[in-house]
Formats: sequence, structure tokens, C-alpha cells
Amino acid sequence: MTNISNSTSQLKELMQKPGIIKMLGAHDVLTAVLVEQCGFDSVFIGGFGTSASLYGLPDLNFLGMTEMVDATRRMTHRLSIPVIADADTGHGDLHNVMRCVNEFEGSGAAGIILEDQVFPKRCGHFGGKEVISADDMVKKFKAAVDARENNDFLFIARTDSRETDGLDVAIDRINRYCDAGADVAFIEAPLSISELEEICKRIDYPKFVNMLAFGKTPILSVAELEEMGFKMMVAPIDSVLLTAHAMREMTEVFKRDGHTKNMANIMVGFDEIKDILGLSDYLELNKNLK
Repeated sequence: MTNISNSTSQLKELMQKPGIIKMLGAHDVLTAVLVEQCGFDSVFIGGFGTSASLYGLPDLNFLGMTEMVDATRRMTHRLSIPVIADADTGHGDLHNVMRCVNEFEGSGAAGIILEDQVFPKRCGHFGGKEVISADDMVKKFKAAVDARENNDFLFIARTDSRETDGLDVAIDRINRYCDAGADVAFIEAPLSISELEEICKRIDYPKFVNMLAFGKTPILSVAELEEMGFKMMVAPIDSVLLTAHAMREMTEVFKRDGHTKNMANIMVGFDEIKDILGLSDYLELNKNLK
């Protein structure tokens, strides 16, 4: 388990090292534990997966700030790697953004994504998005910087204006947001490899890219994205998609057979899940305190 200052310093070190930071999204804490145990240096908690996990609902702003902060806190308190959290629009106006920064810092997150959609927002790969003015979003980032207590707490600026206004406007917006204090630039839902290349050519700040499975952006490998010039990448919903597939298959098998014995080869064993959850550490603690 980690603490807030250690989490942000870990992420700062990763940002300063050569190479791309590759992240998987985790829709719950068990998923995040498995990501860490696999050897990843950081993990992402997004609104899409959290909304699906907590409520079985789509990413249409059903989650409030406190619900997302609580989900982030549960994750950070179990992990020893940095967690990047989705803070949506900052959940309101300037004073709401400032509180949002305080709450996510207090949750143990190492950084957050803030975006320029109109509230209520929706998943970046859904249609029908709208954005606030660039001037208003610049004010939000200035307010966020003023609210930040730890200068290593990372701000990833996201613009959804590629869909509403085109790539040139999106690049101009994201550069303005980073000029206002954001640390990393993120243009959501570019439509082609040439657009990804253009983003890297025309933005001098560290760049973040979203590899959303079955989304609008072409899926490239981590190596290809690194060569292109991206510093951070995330596959945000793969854990949700795979979990949904596995659970649907399991329910159908159980309904048909009355048991799941024939699926044992794709399940972790009971002893293995106990190891994943760290049961022996807690039992050993109990022995030592006798």
C-alpha cells in the first residue's frame, strides 16, 4: 500500500524516465491488484468502468464526484503503484474544480484527467458531445493549479473538441490548457493514424493517448505509440469488456449444466485467488500477535 506523496513522486519519476507509460484501466480493486501483480508501473480508474462496476450503467455522468473519489480511494489504499483517476469535467464550475482537485489529492490519486465537455458529459467515444469555451476551460485549469497542494500531482488536460470542431481547433485548445498549467496533453478520439502523428508533431507537451477497444481511434501497439511520440497511453475498458464476456459465458454454462466444472481450465483456483488477495499475510499477522 502507498501514501499520497509517494504515489505522486513515483509518477513524477516515471514521467522523467525515457519511454512510454503504459496503463490498463481497472474497473474495480481486484482488477487493479491483478494489474499491479502483473508488473505494471501505474493503473487507471475511469468513469466508464466505474459506472459499469458500481451501478451497471453507461458512462453518462451517473457517477458523482464523491462516488468516483471513494472508488479511487479504495484502489489507492490497496495498491503500491500510482493511480490516475478520471475527474470528468471537474464536476462543476471553478469552485467545484478546486474542491475536486482537493478531494482526488486526498484520495491518494497521483493525478487526474480534466476535460472540456459540457456538463453532464458522456464517454469520449459516444456521439453528441458538446464542449465549453476554451477560455472557460483555461480558467478551470488555472483554478486547478491554484488548488493543488502537491506540485507533483499530475494534471492531464483532455479536449473532446476533435469531434465538435476538428483537429486544428483541438490542438489549439490543448496547447492553451497546457499553457495554463496542465502537465500532459490529451486529445480524445482522433480518427486516424495521420491524426495521431499530427498531434505528436504539433504539441510540445507530454502527450497522452486513449486506446479504447472498438472505439473511434485506430488501435496501435505500445511500441508504435512510443515511437510516434506519446508519453502515456491507456487501454481503459478492456477489463470491463473481458469481464462481461467471461461472466456471460459462465452464466450460460451454469444455466445449461447446473455447474461450471467444465470451465475450471479458465478459472483461477481457490488457492490462487487466496494468494492474489494476500490471505496468508493476514493469517500470519494473526499468528504473530498471539
